[in-house]
Amino acid sequence: MNILLVEDESLLLHHLKCELENVGYRVIGCKKGEDALYLFDNFNLDIAIIDLGLPGIGGLELIKTVRSKDIKTPILVLTARSNWRDKVKSLNIGADDYLVKPFELEELKARINALVRRSAGFSKPLLTVGSFNLDTVSKKFKVNSDTVSLTKYEFMIMEFFMLNNHKLLSRAVLEDLVYGTNSGPESNVIEVLVNRLRKKLLKHSGINPIKTIRGEGYRLEWEIS
Repeated sequence: MNILLVEDESLLLHHLKCELENVGYRVIGCKKGEDALYLFDNFNLDIAIIDLGLPGIGGLELIKTVRSKDIKTPILVLTARSNWRDKVKSLNIGADDYLVKPFELEELKARINALVRRSAGFSKPLLTVGSFNLDTVSKKFKVNSDTVSLTKYEFMIMEFFMLNNHKLLSRAVLEDLVYGTNSGPESNVIEVLVNRLRKKLLKHSGINPIKTIRGEGYRLEWEIS
């Protein structure tokens, strides 16, 4: 999961980035609204966390500009302001949720997961596609009632496939999800991970729902039950 974190307090930016990366998220951090606009335009983002009190282009203006471009990335607002008008205004111009500082990291993670699930059409922590069940909280994956052991990266890819059921996912998008810019253009890590997933799914379900679209990428093809 790719998270954009826009926070002008250096210490808080560093702390949140480290904490979120420690639980498996990929975090792109910046301090200015101007930099955030560039990142919105040029990166595949699953969610953005935006502080309202930014220098230059403020948080509210940033959100308004992003939504004017029809960018639908879920936005979670961080604010130290207790004024209810700021909260209402941020929601009215396009933010999806807000969190008032100080906050607990566990609450932030819960809000992040809820927004990403909601944007993909899921309302609960349990993702269900066909006979596949993936718990985004406990990090457990089951086929019917059988628990299937997945590595960290296999779990990340399986979750991404399930959140994007029937959508074409390019190798580049999957590489960015797993390794970011550290993965070279000739890397075959995605092919290896997808093949391992296929073997495990075939063993436990008897089918292979991950289809290869030649020259384009992969697609999970199974109806949501």
